[in-house]
Amino acid sequence: MYGWIWRHLPGNTWVKAFISLLLILGTVYVLFQYVFPWAEPLLPFSDVTVDESMGSVR
Repeated sequence: MYGWIWRHLPGNTWVKAFISLLLILGTVYVLFQYVFPWAEPLLPFSDVTVDESMGSVR
């Protein structure tokens, strides 16, 4: 898949590398701004159970 993307980007190696960097940064931005906040309520991170019978650790 990455090879296909690389072959279809315009320009020489430096231009392709710059466009690839922009694509990566854009993907990370979309994930952090839209996808992760949408998915957070669906994930069980707040369902933490601590057993009080274990006592204190010394």
